[in-house]
Amino acid sequence: MSVLTEPYAPCDHESRCGWEGHNSRLTMLFCILWTLPNTIFGLALGVIGLVTGGSAKRFGRVLEFWGGIWQTLLSRFPLPGGIEAITFGHVVLYRSAQSRQKLRAHELVHVAQYERWGPLFIPAYLLASSVALLRGKNPYADNAFEAEAFRQAPSPWQTQG
Repeated sequence: MSVLTEPYAPCDHESRCGWEGHNSRLTMLFCILWTLPNTIFGLALGVIGLVTGGSAKRFGRVLEFWGGIWQTLLSRFPLPGGIEAITFGHVVLYRSAQSRQKLRAHELVHVAQYERWGPLFIPAYLLASSVALLRGKNPYADNAFEAEAFRQAPSPWQTQG
């Protein structure tokens, strides 16, 4: 088990939140509280990763977990090839340290989306996937939330899905 803290460095995700005055303490507190239900869920999953040999690191307001059981479970996610990462509020679960390096910018866009949508993010994301599927499109690649993340932070795996 490894838990590290990375010094906070301003990142593009700050300007992507979409909240006016995002850097004010009051607005940051609101963003943290608005995403708290999803963040708590993500923390519980992150702890499972830690006790199964994974690692964790803080990046600004985001807690990142990788390895452990998530290496296996994310690879078995019901998409071709699995997934490399998933975000819950201010928590990101990565399959591996390499996934963390390559996908951080993309996942930070999802953090900003959680900051805008709060507890409504997961139902809205699932609805966007369902709409894409009903239109005969790819429920991942044609999901409006993924499209925004790919526009703002293209993923090295973007062409795979």
